[in-house]
Amino acid sequence: MIEAHGLTKRYGPKTAVNGISFTVRPGVVTGFLGPNGAGKSTTMRMIMGLDRPTAGTVTVNGKPYAQHRSPLTEVGALLEAKAVHTGRSAANHLYALAATHGIPRSRVSEVIEMTGLRAVAKKRVGGFSLGMGQRLGIAVALLGDPKTLILDEPVNGLDPEGVLWVRHLARYLASEGRTVFLSSHLMSEVAQTADRVLVIGRGEILADATVQEFVDGASTKTVTVRSPEAAKLADVLQRQGGTVTSDEPGLLSVSDVEAPAIGEAAAANGIVLHELTPVRSTLEQAYMELTADSVEYHATTGAESAAATAPSAEPAPSAAAVPTTEGDAR
Repeated sequence: MIEAHGLTKRYGPKTAVNGISFTVRPGVVTGFLGPNGAGKSTTMRMIMGLDRPTAGTVTVNGKPYAQHRSPLTEVGALLEAKAVHTGRSAANHLYALAATHGIPRSRVSEVIEMTGLRAVAKKRVGGFSLGMGQRLGIAVALLGDPKTLILDEPVNGLDPEGVLWVRHLARYLASEGRTVFLSSHLMSEVAQTADRVLVIGRGEILADATVQEFVDGASTKTVTVRSPEAAKLADVLQRQGGTVTSDEPGLLSVSDVEAPAIGEAAAANGIVLHELTPVRSTLEQAYMELTADSVEYHATTGAESAAATAPSAEPAPSAAAVPTTEGDAR
């Protein structure tokens, strides 16, 4: 279990994490989400004792990380997969870590098999692809058979098979009663892997809920309706308090009225329906809606950039203002 109380981190005048409190419980996979600069990495580093909080506390399995006598057997972490001696082989890297914690060599063989590294176990880490380096980082996190796993972007660089493997691994570890805390920018993966989500923005907790509660609570529910009498139906639904929009003839997008009520209203008014489909919001849509005001760095499309930089319309310059000589033109 991970518990934070009033956790704060300031770097000079900048507050990266602002008095957050949360609990990451065992037996479930908790996804940690937030825009770039939201405070995710800082929070994970404080959990692991790599950054000292300005205020507040954070414990793992009842103690600050630094107070555990055998940290690898309590907490397995993947924060920076490239933090390895590039001249060592994958196996020797794991053997060295195992030796410092009294972990048997047989466990190294187990995690090599578990993470699909057997074919490259004797190769130098410096020649690893991004995906293989990521698998080695996960092997390190699993080495001590820990109660708690903290994984920062675990599927980064992995192929589809590797992504599926991480998904199944996280859920399996949680089913064993372990605490699994992972961050990812891939909303589709979090939606399929996590049971709960913890969302941070501008250093503050924006949401702490199950995935379904988060999606249901942060998004507007809509129903897609197709009918040859769409205009008549729209009028009926608006009188019932519904919000109706239409992007094409015969097609309505309805909010504030549930699908069963729409069907009943259509039947009562003799309106034919060709489609009546509740639209389920995705985790990505709910996340984008919730964090829209917390994004520190905004990008624009080419059209938006052109519009922003285009000169405003002004009267054409008078003939006197137009350069007429080669020297003036320069």
